[in-house]
Amino acid sequence: MKILKIVFWILWRIWFYVLIMVPIIVLFPILFVLVIYDKTYPLFYRVARFWGKIILFGMGFYYKIDFEQPLEKGKSYMLVANHTSMTDVMLMLAVVKDNPFVFVGKKELVKIPVFGFFYKRICIMVDRSSSKSRFKVFELAEKRLHQGLSICIFPEGGVPEDEGLILDTFKDGAFRLAIEHKIPIIPMTFADNKKRFSFTFLSGSVGKMRVKVHQPIDTQNLVTEDKSKVKEKIRNIILDQLNVFNS
Repeated sequence: MKILKIVFWILWRIWFYVLIMVPIIVLFPILFVLVIYDKTYPLFYRVARFWGKIILFGMGFYYKIDFEQPLEKGKSYMLVANHTSMTDVMLMLAVVKDNPFVFVGKKELVKIPVFGFFYKRICIMVDRSSSKSRFKVFELAEKRLHQGLSICIFPEGGVPEDEGLILDTFKDGAFRLAIEHKIPIIPMTFADNKKRFSFTFLSGSVGKMRVKVHQPIDTQNLVTEDKSKVKEKIRNIILDQLNVFNS
């Protein structure tokens, strides 16, 4: 029985990467045209959402989203969530329908063939070991916000190596950006992604992914010095919800 489980996990993990790459390869001409022009990014975003849903459903995942307050269509937000799985990207795309956004992500993913080509055009890449790179993120984010887009950052700065850790400490970047550009922050809690598809290779299961989209946190009257206070407030919101989900 254990051997069958291991075989399933191996084939299932391989299938995940097939689901990632095949739609990109098949739709490459369309994606290429949509991604090279800023004005066509909203159309590209629709295709990206479809891609994300294909992966989630193809892996046997289905999601349940609880909005405390609906997002305002076309409004720019700072989207933040806990980060425990590669499926966090796909789930975020599935959750946010009418507010096209760009991710702030690691530059290392550019090296992935085909996927990397699109990644560097739809993401604001950051080298966290370089202060110059981190500063450049603010310039690029400002450009995207002026285009009417939202920004998505996983404020833990990466997936914690210790999978027993419920929620890692948050970096300042997302909150500083939101305060400086006076955009609301939308905290989200992803309840099940680590259980469904963690970075441990021989693990995971099909099933439900629960999402709690919390009330927007207004930044209009905040200053940069408030970033630490807002960061801790939002971390506590997400942590409390994780404890509720796990109780």
